[in-house]
Amino acid sequence: MVLTRSDIEAALALPSPGERSDFDLAPALKAARDADTLPPPRPAAVLCGLVEREAGLSVVLTVRAAHLRQHAGQIAFPGGKLDACDASPLDAALREAEEEIGLSASRVSVLGGIDPYLTSTNFTVSPFVAMLREGWTPRPDPAEVEEVFECPLDFLMDPANRRTDHRLWRGQKRHFYAIPWQRYYIWGATAGMLKTLSDRLVRLGAVAPAADPNSDVSPLGAGRSVA
Repeated sequence: MVLTRSDIEAALALPSPGERSDFDLAPALKAARDADTLPPPRPAAVLCGLVEREAGLSVVLTVRAAHLRQHAGQIAFPGGKLDACDASPLDAALREAEEEIGLSASRVSVLGGIDPYLTSTNFTVSPFVAMLREGWTPRPDPAEVEEVFECPLDFLMDPANRRTDHRLWRGQKRHFYAIPWQRYYIWGATAGMLKTLSDRLVRLGAVAPAADPNSDVSPLGAGRSVA
């Protein structure tokens, strides 16, 4: 499997299956959340940047700074919440990418958006996929980013490399997707958003489906959870 830009563009053009969320593997937690009186989710956006390498496409990811109050040390796409200066979620994703890793919008060619993603922290994230032009050198902002690295897209999109894991969250066992690669542990919302793109590529026929059809769940969490 060697994925191309054309594969990604075709996958992004498929009809959306609907919003995904941190609760896809935890329908009981989703039901409890829906029963709470919560404010509307806050909008946020991230950039899934793709780089053309000799071996194929790779995805630009960050390690969040260890001193941050939320999600310290976790793997993430460049991005963040929408500010008053942002005209759209895409504007926010591009602004945050420049602030966090020094990626100028002039080096970005946006291919399209993945399905919206609701996080357990009450954000609705709009993920955008883009090709990054050659010649860009990461300049991470140490206030937010500890490291910038690349992971092969083919690896991230292969369902065989994805698993489910669990941790205690507010006293309950919460299951989530995870994609370990080398010394990095990609999990939670980032892994969930990568899965949405993988699912589209499976529908397209560009990626083989999971060997065990019972190892996955529907976008609404109606399937079987595995540990």
